[in-house]
Amino acid sequence: MPAENTPSLIHHFLDKSAAKLPDKVAFEFSEQHLTYAEAAKQANKLAHLLVEEGVKAGDCVGVYLNKSLEIPVAVYGILKAGAVFVPIDPGAPPARVAFIIKDCQITHLITRPERRKSLNKALDEGAELKVVVGLDENALAGSDTRCLPWRSLQDFPDTAPSDKVKDHDLAYILYTSGSTGEPKGMMHTHSSGVAYALYSGITYGITPEDRMGNHSRLHFDMALFEFFTGPSRGATTVIIPEDAMLFPSSLAQLIEEKALTIWYSVPLALVQLITNVDLKSRPQPALRWVIYAGEPFPTKHMIRLMKIWPKARYSNVYGPAEVNQCTVFHIDPGKLNPNKPIPLGKVWDGATGRIENPDGSLTPPGEIGELLIHSKTMMKGYWGRPELTAKGIVMREQVPGIPIAFYKTGDLVQLDKEGLLHFHGRRDRQIKIRGYRLELDEVEHALHSIPQVQEGCAILHDLPSGEKALVAVLRLKEGATVEPGQLHKHLAKALPAYAIPQRTVFADDLPRTSTGKIDRRRLSSFVDSSNFEN
Repeated sequence: MPAENTPSLIHHFLDKSAAKLPDKVAFEFSEQHLTYAEAAKQANKLAHLLVEEGVKAGDCVGVYLNKSLEIPVAVYGILKAGAVFVPIDPGAPPARVAFIIKDCQITHLITRPERRKSLNKALDEGAELKVVVGLDENALAGSDTRCLPWRSLQDFPDTAPSDKVKDHDLAYILYTSGSTGEPKGMMHTHSSGVAYALYSGITYGITPEDRMGNHSRLHFDMALFEFFTGPSRGATTVIIPEDAMLFPSSLAQLIEEKALTIWYSVPLALVQLITNVDLKSRPQPALRWVIYAGEPFPTKHMIRLMKIWPKARYSNVYGPAEVNQCTVFHIDPGKLNPNKPIPLGKVWDGATGRIENPDGSLTPPGEIGELLIHSKTMMKGYWGRPELTAKGIVMREQVPGIPIAFYKTGDLVQLDKEGLLHFHGRRDRQIKIRGYRLELDEVEHALHSIPQVQEGCAILHDLPSGEKALVAVLRLKEGATVEPGQLHKHLAKALPAYAIPQRTVFADDLPRTSTGKIDRRRLSSFVDSSNFEN
């Protein structure tokens, strides 16, 4: 990592670019924008407001926002106040929102008026808040929550408050699926975020001339590329509106009209462009680098995309949210085999990889084992879950006598003769669907809460089309019936949209092992021979 003039805190990136490039556009959303000077001043005002409203260094502050210019103001304002920002998925069910608020002991939250109704429902689920910034004074009538509209920021100074934290202090907590049916929060420090911004900025050569498309919502770790790396290099981040994300034709038009130079998303967004839009009519001359992560990209689609947009470079990025990014593979179009998956690549600078057998011994070269990662971008641990942290972060001696911390990814990999890592599935039952990480146990936990269900299983299943679908296999109680709409309505109360099974199979019984347990290995073939309910 470069040592000279390296910021120690994440919000220093914004301040540094505001000093060097005050009139440069930092963030765009639709027809609105914030320059670096404006973004820094708005963040400073929010920081002063939060401190006056009782936020102390190390407190968790919720960010409950749809795509908008308020997101960077919230993120950097919270950091400047010395607090920890906790993104909450605006599409999550009220029970999940309430859980995160309670679990992180959030008393202050940043939002916008369009989230008022869903926030009210979260309060009905038992969440308690002292202050909400972004709603009119009487928006939450009947509660003890104090609401402050965004215009309240104008009453506070726009000068930067003094720093209240060090680089080893927490900066943000990201929640992901948990095996107990409850989300788990990954704690990241300022040093983790700074390291990620610096390494990614160097890896992709980000400059002030770049225009980075922010496709992911804030609660998804991929969004940190635009919100951390962009400001660290003085680039412009274009926040992509929700409606443009829903329609591939609108998204292709936006990429062209906004002259995006850097694209980073899950493969699904790009595959939908390939299959639903005449991309040859939109050559995207400004686009210089296409980066994807979250799940494998079908090689046949990548070959097609590289032919349509031949001027861009392409990279496959891998890394659990616990370490953000840890490997990269820069794709050579001349070496792609349509019948083979794209490699994970090599561990990037600032990280060390280790491939282990189940007993902790090193896996011989060429054999499959679990990938462990030591990285400057690694999380501190799971919020309030020391037992889970102890399982996920282990000490290993890369150099005899010098133990260092590694994160156990749970991913099975193989190192080839060229030094490239290849993915070979999950060690446990954690999957990725549409770029989101998900514990199948969490889905099954929700399935079992449905009154009519006797037994339920969830699997990631390969469809004849080549796509992957989350499938629920259900055995109902005797005499019980349930309509697909009822299932969806019930599951939507407990699960985010991406975790709700896309297909359902009803069975009189489930495949079993000789001991009477459900034979999960046979579930896929069982599903193949069954009729789906959508």
